[in-house]
Amino acid sequence: MDRDGFANFFLGLGVGLGVGLLFAPRSGEETRQLLKDKADEGTDFLKKRTVDLRENASGLVDKSRDALNRQRDSVAEAMAAGRQAYREKVEETGQQPA
Repeated sequence: MDRDGFANFFLGLGVGLGVGLLFAPRSGEETRQLLKDKADEGTDFLKKRTVDLRENASGLVDKSRDALNRQRDSVAEAMAAGRQAYREKVEETGQQPA
């Protein structure tokens, strides 16, 4: 969820709480309990989204690490192939390596 999503969530939460307080058909104690329950739901929602974001970020880091390792291996293989081709050419021509 991006910043706009969080802002919209909190805006909706605030408006809902305000309207709920104005038109509450319950007693004060019941209304407070309802507000506490809704706040707990909001907290649980945010915790879940945080865990989801961490998991996604972790997955992206792992994918990036794998891609970098593959590129490193490819470069190392290309360098080794280049060295081998150089050696073969030098041996073929009978010249001393530089």
